[in-house]
Amino acid sequence: MTMHDLDIDDLKAGLADGSILLVDVREPHEFAAGHIPGAVSLPLSRFDPAELPSAPGRRVVFSCAAGVRSRHALAFAQSAGLDIDSHYAGGFKDWTTRGEPISHD
Repeated sequence: MTMHDLDIDDLKAGLADGSILLVDVREPHEFAAGHIPGAVSLPLSRFDPAELPSAPGRRVVFSCAAGVRSRHALAFAQSAGLDIDSHYAGGFKDWTTRGEPISHD
């Protein structure tokens, strides 16, 4: 399995320039309590690679609380034949610890 661990700077740059589609694989209650602005929710507990949003020209990056579930989502996506190879290694905990803004929409 090919995996790239993105750090907060990589993520912020990709979100700012629109090159990243961030897919949060935490559970719905976790996502509702706060998430990285611009992230879309696709919980790992019912993860189906076919349900990933279309993102032409954007790199899909998985995120979770601390980098464990995002690695599992990456493995599922690659097993389904998708060309996805990145996750935010620090996850939502890293984001909030660094004082970055969160969204509740």
